[in-house]
Amino acid sequence: MTPSDDIFKQLNFLTEPELREEMLRHCQLLTFEKGEVIVGEGEFVKVVPIVIAGALRIFHTREEREILLYYVEPGETCMMSLSAGFFNTRNPSQAVATERTEVLAVPTPFITQWQRQYKSWNHFVIKTFIEKYDELLNVFESVAFDHIDKRALEYLQHRAAKQNKKEIEISHQELANELGTTRVVISRILKQFEIDKIVDLQRGSIKVL
Repeated sequence: MTPSDDIFKQLNFLTEPELREEMLRHCQLLTFEKGEVIVGEGEFVKVVPIVIAGALRIFHTREEREILLYYVEPGETCMMSLSAGFFNTRNPSQAVATERTEVLAVPTPFITQWQRQYKSWNHFVIKTFIEKYDELLNVFESVAFDHIDKRALEYLQHRAAKQNKKEIEISHQELANELGTTRVVISRILKQFEIDKIVDLQRGSIKVL
């Protein structure tokens, strides 16, 4: 679908009129349903997705286990896709829609071209690398130094606060994927949380008490 001027409500930091005209001319607006793969692991990146609505979950798979790297939310793009697009290398991660998601697909040849031409695009790219690098460092520190039960509780509390409700629709396997561990470990931790009256386990959801 050809994008319209409405997309710049989410991308108001891209200020140059010429850049906006080029994006309207060369980019596509794509819609993905929950669970659809936007960028596959090991693929060459042809377009870089900028999220307009919804969110992307970026993760790496190792030995049949998923390691969550970060989320890409409205107004953001994926550092891994940018990096792969810059150097025409295979993407080291996978991007999956967490809900119905609209993205503006930017063809990779324009990434460096627009960096040279437009100050706001250059700032957007650099800001993406800085912010997502910081998020990756936080993930590394959490995995390396925090116990899995602490990480599980912090994840549930953060997600409950973010969505402004206590009941989180997530399965034990999905939570295990988020934290890079196994379903058995998560089920054991959640059972103890329930005994300690920290959570209430329900079918397909977890209520944070």
